[in-house]
Amino acid sequence: MPEGIFCNKRPVETKERLQDVLGDKGGSQYYKEMESLEVDVPALKALLKKTLKSRLKTWLGSCMRCGLCADSCFLYIANDKDYRQVPSYKIQTTLGELVERNGEVDTKFMIHCMDVAWSQCTCCNRCAMYCPMGIDIGVMFSYLRGILFSQGFIPWEMKIGSGMHRVFRAQMDVTTEDWVDTCEWMEEETEEEWPGLQIPIDKENADIIYTVNAREPKHYPEDLAHAAILFHLAGESWTVPSEGWEETSLAMFAGDWQAAKMQVESVYAAIDRLKPKRMVVTECGHAYRATVTEGPYWAGIKNGKPPVESLHYVEWVAEALRAGKLKIDPAKKIKEPVTYQDSCNYIRNAGLADDVRYIMGQIAEDFREMIPNREHNYCCGGGGGLNGIGRYRKERNIGLTVKRDQILATEAKLVITPCHNCWDAIRDLEEVYHIGIRWSFLKPLLVGMVLVPEHLKLAEA
Repeated sequence: MPEGIFCNKRPVETKERLQDVLGDKGGSQYYKEMESLEVDVPALKALLKKTLKSRLKTWLGSCMRCGLCADSCFLYIANDKDYRQVPSYKIQTTLGELVERNGEVDTKFMIHCMDVAWSQCTCCNRCAMYCPMGIDIGVMFSYLRGILFSQGFIPWEMKIGSGMHRVFRAQMDVTTEDWVDTCEWMEEETEEEWPGLQIPIDKENADIIYTVNAREPKHYPEDLAHAAILFHLAGESWTVPSEGWEETSLAMFAGDWQAAKMQVESVYAAIDRLKPKRMVVTECGHAYRATVTEGPYWAGIKNGKPPVESLHYVEWVAEALRAGKLKIDPAKKIKEPVTYQDSCNYIRNAGLADDVRYIMGQIAEDFREMIPNREHNYCCGGGGGLNGIGRYRKERNIGLTVKRDQILATEAKLVITPCHNCWDAIRDLEEVYHIGIRWSFLKPLLVGMVLVPEHLKLAEA
């Protein structure tokens, strides 16, 4: 069976292979090779037999084609209610047909499945809330992505992303040395203004182990400094691990379940080694989902829970505010109209909407809800890996119009986005549509408005 140099069924597992695929700028040769990539039908049949269990079979068979899921999908709305964007139609014409034909499919069909799975679904799971049969099409598309990955039919960027996790245990080429150096650098940069502040590395038995998104040490190291300042002000006993610090999972987006397992087990190994009481996950929705919600199952933990109690960053902030560990200076509250992007992965899929509203009540004088909001809010428009796939940039930009219109309706100019995918999507939304908004994570806003205890104030010269 012919396989290309770049596009093939083999996962990227070495730095050399990673550099080779990265060298194919934009994936031009990769996608040309994909057009000739043959489907291994026997392997596909075997995979379906092994992994297609009763839940998925029931869902595929119980869909009534009622169309009640249609308006739940932001991509259906953004594309003028094209029937081809109805969630049930999308899954039945991809996974449904694949199952019905028992894997007897060709290259053209698999490329079609890839295009639908990554450009017409962000796995936000909103449609599941409105299906009268309780069918979760987001989960089904995640399963389809895994099948496509096994056959080599995945977007170029997803191939690279899963390779990064296999090689670096991070979504970017950040080594252990890079990470430790960044922590030490941020501590040095911050300690002059905040005497006594530390970014403890590999501290055992701390109350909190803090895990991050690799983009932070790679591109936004000040985010780590902001986290350190807030932990310092709250008087927390905390640490970061030298290894197992990255909690995101592009492997999850890619459907590379083996790499997803490797990634989350590196985090759990750090917990086992350092024995913290709890884990706090940075402002990232899919990282929380990968490490806290899905991760235990990939790691084979029978009770479905991570090794220690685990909090998304908004949970920790709400807790610190409620307990008085952090206090907001009333004079520094946000005065202008502000709105909040509810992340699919920690609001709809983890139920943290009340914590978010408590935080907004503490920090903003004119908080304006998007409509709809909380667990009913729409995906940012770039989740599930869609933000980063060049092949589907046009489709992503069309999808952003739903979030654009939600934000415009609030008349807010500041959007708080405690999730990396949401942050990226709303940044790109502004670059594409120029609606005159700003966007921010929570940490930099909080650092600018919290009261500093007397004993932590910088002594005047």
